[in-house]
This record gives sequence, C-alpha cells and structure tokens, in this order.
Amino acid sequence: MKIFLGADHRGFNLKEKVKEWLGEYEVEDMGAHTHNPKDDYTIYAEKVASMVAGKKGMGILMCGSGVGVDVVANKFDGVRASIGKSAAQVKAGRSDDDMNILVIAADYTKEDEAKEMIKAFLTTKFSGKARYKKRLQDIKRIEANN
Repeated sequence: MKIFLGADHRGFNLKEKVKEWLGEYEVEDMGAHTHNPKDDYTIYAEKVASMVAGKKGMGILMCGSGVGVDVVANKFDGVRASIGKSAAQVKAGRSDDDMNILVIAADYTKEDEAKEMIKAFLTTKFSGKARYKKRLQDIKRIEANN
C-alpha cells in the first residue's frame, strides 16, 4: 500500500519524523520538501487528496490545527479525511467509515500520539458491514449531486 504524505511549515517537522516511522511502507512525500514559513497548506493537501481520490493509496496530512488540510482534502470526491484525536478514534474511522486520509494537528499532537494514530490508521481495515457500505454509497450519491 502506498502512503502519500503532505504538510505545510507547521507540520513539516512531524512529517519528516513520520517518513522515518513508515520505513516498511512505500511512501511518497508530496511536500513540503523544505521548511518555508510562508508556504500554504492548500498545495500539499490538494496533492495528497488528488492521489487518494484517484485510488492510488492512502494519505497522511499535517498542518498546525489540522483543520485547513482536512477541509481541502474533503473537497475531493472519494476522499474521507478526518482529524485524528486518538488511536481508538482513528481505528473507528477506518473500521466504520473507511477513512482514507489521516489528518494530524501538528501543533496539538505529541509524537507518541501521532505514532499510535498512524499505526491504527494503517493496520485497521474497513469492516465492510452492510450499514457502513450503505453509508459510503450515500456519500457517493451526495458527492455526485454537489
């Protein structure tokens, strides 16, 4: 499974650590590639979300609050991005909602918390229960009508 990473200047340092943690996965860093205090999260969220929407893998996005990259990523049909708050919450998001982009609020998340959320994100599978599949179909219908 390929993992696409993206972060602005506020998530940059955490993204660099995440790359190290994901040594066993195929990872593509979509930027930022250098720390630039004047960059915009929109660029990196768009790059990651477009790959995930194209079913090329899963994504992990980071910015200061997590809100900006979350908003941008969810503009793409087929993307189900969510800000991770705990490993248990991320596990539920994968199992119940087939979340395909994990968003981490770099300014509010400790490294050990980020590691645990990423582990939950990458190891939890979508349960495929009928009621959850129906919800995903509802989301596709909503996307098609907007």
